[in-house]
Amino acid sequence: MARQQSQVRELDEGSYVMIDDVPCKITGYSTAKPGKHGSAKARIEATGVFDGQKRSLSQPVDAKIWVPIINRKQGQVIDVRDGEIQVMDLETYDNFVMRADEENLSADDEIEFLEYEDQRKII
Repeated sequence: MARQQSQVRELDEGSYVMIDDVPCKITGYSTAKPGKHGSAKARIEATGVFDGQKRSLSQPVDAKIWVPIINRKQGQVIDVRDGEIQVMDLETYDNFVMRADEENLSADDEIEFLEYEDQRKII
Protein backbone atom coordinates (compact mmCIF):
# COMPACT_ATOMS: atom_id res chain seq x y z
CA MET A 1 0.00 0.00 0.00
CA ALA A 2 1.16 3.49 -0.81
CA ARG A 3 1.02 5.07 2.61
CA GLN A 4 3.23 5.95 5.55
CA GLN A 5 2.79 6.63 9.25
CA SER A 6 2.95 10.10 10.73
CA GLN A 7 2.06 11.75 14.03
CA VAL A 8 -1.22 13.63 14.20
CA ARG A 9 0.58 16.83 15.31
CA GLU A 10 2.51 16.89 11.99
CA LEU A 11 -0.69 17.25 9.93
CA ASP A 12 -2.21 20.51 8.78
CA GLU A 13 -4.89 21.81 6.42
CA GLY A 14 -4.34 20.76 2.81
CA SER A 15 -2.41 17.59 3.65
CA TYR A 16 -3.74 14.05 3.22
CA VAL A 17 -4.79 11.52 5.85
CA MET A 18 -6.45 8.08 5.90
CA ILE A 19 -9.85 8.06 7.65
CA ASP A 20 -11.80 4.78 7.62
CA ASP A 21 -9.27 3.41 5.07
CA VAL A 22 -10.21 6.22 2.64
CA PRO A 23 -7.66 8.83 1.48
CA CYS A 24 -8.92 12.28 2.53
CA LYS A 25 -7.73 15.87 2.20
CA ILE A 26 -7.77 17.83 5.47
CA THR A 27 -10.13 20.83 5.35
CA GLY A 28 -9.99 21.74 9.06
CA TYR A 29 -7.57 21.02 11.89
CA SER A 30 -7.92 22.17 15.49
CA THR A 31 -6.39 21.14 18.80
CA ALA A 32 -7.75 21.17 22.34
CA LYS A 33 -5.46 21.81 25.29
CA PRO A 34 -4.46 18.84 27.43
CA GLY A 35 -6.82 18.03 30.26
CA LYS A 36 -5.98 17.21 33.85
CA HIS A 37 -5.29 13.54 33.12
CA GLY A 38 -4.88 13.40 29.36
CA SER A 39 -2.95 14.65 26.40
CA ALA A 40 -3.91 17.31 23.86
CA LYS A 41 -6.42 16.16 21.26
CA ALA A 42 -6.66 17.08 17.60
CA ARG A 43 -9.91 17.27 15.67
CA ILE A 44 -9.55 16.70 11.94
CA GLU A 45 -12.23 17.54 9.37
CA ALA A 46 -11.56 16.08 5.94
CA THR A 47 -13.14 15.32 2.57
CA GLY A 48 -12.59 12.09 0.64
CA VAL A 49 -10.26 12.73 -2.29
CA PHE A 50 -12.06 10.35 -4.65
CA ASP A 51 -15.61 10.16 -3.23
CA GLY A 52 -16.11 13.73 -1.90
CA GLN A 53 -17.65 12.55 1.40
CA LYS A 54 -16.95 14.52 4.57
CA ARG A 55 -15.32 12.66 7.44
CA SER A 56 -13.97 13.64 10.85
CA LEU A 57 -11.51 12.19 13.31
CA SER A 58 -10.46 12.97 16.87
CA GLN A 59 -7.09 11.67 18.08
CA PRO A 60 -4.40 12.57 20.64
CA VAL A 61 -1.76 14.75 18.95
CA ASP A 62 0.98 12.20 19.70
CA ALA A 63 -0.93 9.28 18.12
CA LYS A 64 0.31 7.67 14.91
CA ILE A 65 -1.90 7.89 11.83
CA TRP A 66 -1.64 6.65 8.24
CA VAL A 67 -0.98 9.23 5.52
CA PRO A 68 -1.63 8.17 1.90
CA ILE A 69 0.97 8.86 -0.77
CA ILE A 70 -1.08 10.42 -3.56
CA ASN A 71 0.73 11.13 -6.81
CA ARG A 72 -0.03 14.10 -9.06
CA LYS A 73 0.48 13.05 -12.68
CA GLN A 74 0.09 14.31 -16.24
CA GLY A 75 -1.89 12.47 -18.89
CA GLN A 76 -3.13 12.86 -22.43
CA VAL A 77 -6.71 12.13 -23.44
CA ILE A 78 -6.81 9.51 -26.19
CA ASP A 79 -10.57 9.05 -26.54
CA VAL A 80 -13.80 10.41 -25.02
CA ARG A 81 -16.88 8.17 -25.05
CA ASP A 82 -20.08 7.90 -22.97
CA GLY A 83 -18.84 9.84 -19.93
CA GLU A 84 -15.53 7.98 -19.82
CA ILE A 85 -12.14 8.95 -21.14
CA GLN A 86 -9.18 6.86 -22.18
CA VAL A 87 -5.98 8.42 -20.88
CA MET A 88 -2.29 7.76 -21.48
CA ASP A 89 0.00 8.47 -18.51
CA LEU A 90 2.70 10.78 -19.93
CA GLU A 91 5.33 9.35 -17.56
CA THR A 92 4.80 5.59 -17.90
CA TYR A 93 2.79 5.56 -21.19
CA ASP A 94 0.22 3.26 -19.54
CA ASN A 95 -3.33 3.53 -20.91
CA PHE A 96 -6.38 3.41 -18.66
CA VAL A 97 -10.04 4.39 -18.65
CA MET A 98 -11.50 6.76 -16.09
CA ARG A 99 -14.79 8.53 -15.47
CA ALA A 100 -14.92 12.05 -16.91
CA ASP A 101 -16.77 14.57 -14.76
CA GLU A 102 -15.84 17.37 -17.15
CA GLU A 103 -17.81 17.49 -20.39
CA ASN A 104 -15.40 19.72 -22.33
CA LEU A 105 -12.56 17.22 -22.78
CA SER A 106 -11.54 16.03 -26.21
CA ALA A 107 -8.85 13.81 -27.72
CA ASP A 108 -5.26 15.16 -27.43
CA ASP A 109 -6.11 17.34 -24.37
CA GLU A 110 -3.52 17.17 -21.60
CA ILE A 111 -4.89 16.69 -18.09
CA GLU A 112 -3.56 16.59 -14.55
CA PHE A 113 -4.84 13.84 -12.28
CA LEU A 114 -4.37 12.39 -8.81
CA GLU A 115 -3.54 8.70 -8.44
CA TYR A 116 -3.68 6.49 -5.34
CA GLU A 117 -3.39 2.74 -5.87
CA ASP A 118 -6.05 2.02 -8.54
CA GLN A 119 -8.07 5.22 -8.00
CA ARG A 120 -7.71 8.27 -10.23
CA LYS A 121 -9.34 11.71 -10.35
CA ILE A 122 -8.92 14.64 -12.73
CA ILE A 123 -7.97 17.90 -11.03
